[in-house]
Amino acid sequence: AYIILKENGKPDFCLIATGSEVSLALDVASALKKRDKSVRVVSMPCWEIFKEQSDEYKNEVLGGDLGKRVSIEAGVSMGWGQWIGPDGIAISIETFGESAPMSDLQAEFGFNVDAILNRLLA
Repeated sequence: AYIILKENGKPDFCLIATGSEVSLALDVASALKKRDKSVRVVSMPCWEIFKEQSDEYKNEVLGGDLGKRVSIEAGVSMGWGQWIGPDGIAISIETFGESAPMSDLQAEFGFNVDAILNRLLA
């Protein structure tokens, strides 16, 4: 895992995403910044490799008070608790097998910028 967008001041949110969801996380961060929120975005392509890193590095990336921690993954939320904590928000898709145009599925499952903003700012 590594920081791809560093917060300005004390972060309000830390968005942690994998793979193709990193671009969505960056879009959400951009929208949050327009609302005067400080945001860190972390790309976490592999939990196992991140776990093997030094404690110093892990603390640099995900240590301390990072505001509300949010995972964004187009998959199940199982396992994300170790990174977002009990008060974090998991943006996930808990079902399988839907077929439709991507934009329709994203809207249906709340996997777009507006839906995520609604959850984070509620």
